[in-house]
Amino acid sequence: MKNIINRILVLSIILFSFTSCEVIGGIFKAGMGVGIFIVIAIIAVIIFAFSKLFGGKK
Repeated sequence: MKNIINRILVLSIILFSFTSCEVIGGIFKAGMGVGIFIVIAIIAVIIFAFSKLFGGKK
């Protein structure tokens, strides 16, 4: 029981030591990276599809 209380106390201290702006900024940076990756992947799939559709007719 004492171990659980210690973990909760440490977690609370860590959460309150970060400001909300830092946490939200980190979330948006991670989201931006994932968004850029998804956009590049979609563009690559579209280019691949067009090359298969129109590149095969010679």
